[in-house]
Amino acid sequence: MRLNGKKIAFLVGPGFEDLEFWAVYMRLVEEGAEITTVGVKAGDVYSSKHGGLTAKADLGEMDVVGNEFDGVVIPGGWAPDKLRRYDGIKRLVKTQFDEGHIIGLICHAGLVGISAGIVEGHRATGSEGIKDDLINAGAQWVDEAAFRDRNLVWGRVVADIPDFNRELVKAFAGDE
Repeated sequence: MRLNGKKIAFLVGPGFEDLEFWAVYMRLVEEGAEITTVGVKAGDVYSSKHGGLTAKADLGEMDVVGNEFDGVVIPGGWAPDKLRRYDGIKRLVKTQFDEGHIIGLICHAGLVGISAGIVEGHRATGSEGIKDDLINAGAQWVDEAAFRDRNLVWGRVVADIPDFNRELVKAFAGDE
């Protein structure tokens, strides 16, 4: 259990990508991480993009103090485009990034990274649908399954979840 004692904020919103949320969540819990889901309001229950799964927010975006976590994971789907509109979400991600904590982004999660102002000058990947957005925000587009650029861990799409999980666990565990 390489992540015992690690506290990770896991963003959730309407239309989150089922597997990018639950498969990553379960992998981190399997390694011993303590996960706190963060949405717009505490107690909100969100339906997944494909409608078969739900997830409940433990905390709301305004309830979060940025330094209480060792990092943030942002699943893709439609949720990132919704979550990027909330100041508390952007503040959490930016604060965690500035403090050197791990930020995990997969698929469309880069939209939150763009709005939080953390992608400029970094290598980035995700869904082809946000490639231009990342480039226009100053990121260097890389078409790879998963990788780490300093404290940012990137995953491309659902098919790359195993690679993303490996990079994420290594990053939170402090492995180079």
